[in-house]
Amino acid sequence: MFHVKQRPEQGRAGEERSAVAGADAKALAADKAAALALAPVSRETEARLDRYLELLKQWQAKTNLVAPSTLSHLWTRHVADSLQLLSLAPNAKIWVDLGSGGGFPGIVLACALAETPGAAVHLVERNTKKAGFLREALRVTGAPGVVHLAEIRHTVERFAGPADCVTARALAPLNQLIGFAKPLVDKGAKALFLKGQDVEAELTDATRYWNIEPKLIPSRTGGQGWIVELDRIERREGTATADGNRR
Repeated sequence: MFHVKQRPEQGRAGEERSAVAGADAKALAADKAAALALAPVSRETEARLDRYLELLKQWQAKTNLVAPSTLSHLWTRHVADSLQLLSLAPNAKIWVDLGSGGGFPGIVLACALAETPGAAVHLVERNTKKAGFLREALRVTGAPGVVHLAEIRHTVERFAGPADCVTARALAPLNQLIGFAKPLVDKGAKALFLKGQDVEAELTDATRYWNIEPKLIPSRTGGQGWIVELDRIERREGTATADGNRR
């Protein structure tokens, strides 16, 4: 039997990799703990979220689902940011998430609502690869949801039945989001848009085209994040619609 001697530098490299992996695991655990302190969930929901994030990391290598710089802070940057919407509409069961992308907030909401009878999250995504990921995420987590591989405008205009909430995150300027959401808000939905530091400038621009009474709610996750809540949307007279017509 031959014994292969390990070079000293090989041993050190292995120890360094193990140390890095251990540090990463501790950082991820701390990030998760911080997120769940901000937005507590049941053990069952936590387990579903764990499965979802593992899947996201696997797909991230071939499909850009989140900014790579946020992978070490998935729980606080993305999960907690999404979960906080539930407290703003505690009785909502039917959610429509526009431009779902990597699943924030849509898949996170679906995971949290899995134990709520009659709950469902409609995930609207026009990118085929991302829609495929969303379907797999629903399958892996067992969360209640439907993926609509379609353009946003077509989906909301043809959406059957009322929705309780319509959401969007990192999708488009507020002026455009309001136009997307209006058909659902007209039927009674509450709009909840997750926005960043430019929210005031976006609101100023949006009020040139829309009569709205927005409620601004600071994000629980800190930083410069905000939630824009809208219960009523009316287009200003004489402003152009998305198709170029004037009203």
